Amino acid sequence: MQVAVVTFDGFNELDSFIASALINRCRKDGLEAFITTPTPVVSSMNGVEVTGQRPMEFVTEADVVLIGSGVKAREVVADERLLSRLPLDPARQLIGSQCSGALVLARLGLLDAMPACTDMKSRPFVEACDVTVLDAPFHAEGNIATAGGCLSSQYLATWVITRALGAAAARDVLDYVAPVGENQQTVERAMHAVQTGEAALR
Repeated sequence: MQVAVVTFDGFNELDSFIASALINRCRKDGLEAFITTPTPVVSSMNGVEVTGQRPMEFVTEADVVLIGSGVKAREVVADERLLSRLPLDPARQLIGSQCSGALVLARLGLLDAMPACTDMKSRPFVEACDVTVLDAPFHAEGNIATAGGCLSSQYLATWVITRALGAAAARDVLDYVAPVGENQQTVERAMHAVQTGEAALR
């Protein structure tokens, strides 16, 4: 399975890089993430320049699409031409957003029937789209998931790995990257967040 980690200019490094790094620990099992950008090079909110691994058009062939956040999210959702390059299909793709990425999903009409998670600064703008924002780090319904807070990107990656390869694969990845001496807590926290987020509102 191929994962497009959509990364706009002004992106948050934690959101794009944590998710892609965790997912790419599953390359040997056929799950691979690519930083996907609307222009050949994008700059992060802290001025880090990154060359995209895939162009935006890659989202049409990706099995999973994760929309990262950034300081220019409101500019992104106001750009009709840019949004037209994101023809997402939850019937055949897993689709997730990180923090202000929820604004993109809302603007694309993908959150009309579900609440979402986002960061505190983005919350009022997501709510202005008539989306209920949860006080939670992760929520998923069907093939759509949202995460709120930079470090919740690990939960978004855990969701993708679990859906693609199973819980055991996700546990293995989390165990590998966990701080020394905190393996069990790290694994259980992430798995609990995803399981709780998927079970909410059932």
